[in-house]
Amino acid sequence: MSDKIVRAISADGYIKASAISSRSLTERARNIHRTLPVATAALGRTLAAASMMGNALKEDGASVSLQFRGGGPLGLVMAVSDNEGNVRGTVDNPAVDLPLRPDGKLDVGGAVGSEGTLTVIRDLNMKEPYVGSVGLMGGEIAEDLAAYFVESEQVPSACGLGVLVDRDQSVRAAGGYLVQLLPGAGEDTVARVESGLMAAGAVTALLEKYPEPADLLRAALPEFELQILEERPVEYRCTCSRRRMERALISMGAAELRSLIDDQGGAELTCRFCDSVQIFTKAELETLLASAKR
Repeated sequence: MSDKIVRAISADGYIKASAISSRSLTERARNIHRTLPVATAALGRTLAAASMMGNALKEDGASVSLQFRGGGPLGLVMAVSDNEGNVRGTVDNPAVDLPLRPDGKLDVGGAVGSEGTLTVIRDLNMKEPYVGSVGLMGGEIAEDLAAYFVESEQVPSACGLGVLVDRDQSVRAAGGYLVQLLPGAGEDTVARVESGLMAAGAVTALLEKYPEPADLLRAALPEFELQILEERPVEYRCTCSRRRMERALISMGAAELRSLIDDQGGAELTCRFCDSVQIFTKAELETLLASAKR
């Protein structure tokens, strides 16, 4: 089954919700970065969250970036999504291996850490991107994201994310949901949302039972009549190119490029998101140096 996102609104107009099935793109990220299970889970949750947030952007060419810096052994966990929900991501230390929690689950919170921040960057093609940052609550990703919406954007939200890693370390299931209250929602709506999500239980169990994101949403919000607004496929998609890397080299400035040529006689650049490698010869760097001087 291909990965997909759905967006929905309740018939009473009080909640909007998104859900994603993201097993394939999470497995793609695992293969690229060679992550061990706890890193797979942390990165997979971040990818799913970024994809749902990116898909909500209306502007063509817009993007959203999530950066978790919790002070844990994983280091930076990051994902970037375009306005369709296609996403890419990275983790500083993919080979981190921690013992399971006492309940037998992967210790994502311990791997990410809780002594740091979640930074959200929305680039809406304006002069400056919107940047919001909040302190982490526990590093479990979903709870931290819900706290961000409440603290930074004043939007009451509930988020559930899950990645189920199989015995061979491949991704068995991945995805989640994001539920947000709209203006006019009262305490009764809040209570119905909370009771539905509580009864639905763990996201990983929901994903195995309801692999289609529309079914997952209805299972999580059984007390609401949901109208599906959009359903679209999403994938792990990197936007790197040789031309982008050329621009990155030029942006170093003439002095730095000259030093690179003199010291190394060439350059080998690796994309942090997809691990593709571009090699630049001394002659090619000299051409870029001339462009930098201009």
